[in-house]
Amino acid sequence: MNETQDWPKNPDEVERLNDSLAREHPIDDYYTRSPFVIRWIQGRRLALIRKWVGPHDGLRILEVGAGGGHVLKMFPRGKLTAADVSDVYLETAKRNLAGYDVTFLKGQIEKLALPAESFDRIICTEVLEHTTNPDEILGALRRLLVSNGKAVITVPIDPVIDRAKQVIRRTPVGWALGDRVAWGGDKYHLQKWWPWQFRAILEREFTIEKAKIVPSVLAPLHACFLCTKV
Repeated sequence: MNETQDWPKNPDEVERLNDSLAREHPIDDYYTRSPFVIRWIQGRRLALIRKWVGPHDGLRILEVGAGGGHVLKMFPRGKLTAADVSDVYLETAKRNLAGYDVTFLKGQIEKLALPAESFDRIICTEVLEHTTNPDEILGALRRLLVSNGKAVITVPIDPVIDRAKQVIRRTPVGWALGDRVAWGGDKYHLQKWWPWQFRAILEREFTIEKAKIVPSVLAPLHACFLCTKV
């Protein structure tokens, strides 16, 4: 079963908590200084996103929950939009995306007054687990995607990740890593899905063209989906 924790819906409180996540777990450190195995796994996730977005010259690409801009940085020839609720993340993204054709938007995507069918590609990776209204957000993404566009959406497989971290904490590796075992801000994950549970939610708004487990079915840590409009 998926698990939902309490999370305020007031925009100011949502912003405050996301700023806390950004300060406690600096996103630049996560991609460059986390343990090698984490960086390798995230590299596999990023490579899949890049492959599924495909050739991007001139494409209008929106990332919802853009964080520090590390995903959008893979698309230097696109017309980029980075949306996030956190000023801390957006300031990091502005540094990392300096020189790119990029617009920065602050706010919850379902509340931003963006025209329908504004984007050719939409990326929402490792974001929906931080929300209490994934259905509403997915509906907003569907509205913003052009009729022949594609959305790349990923979530962590937290039931597996949580169990793995419990095991690691009892080993010498876990003792050495200390608090870094929780790198990524587990306590901020408000939804926890198995892949089939999240797929059922996605299929309310999208047709799933491709699905892949990253890094592999033997180590199922991220559920990744390439989607088109229903």
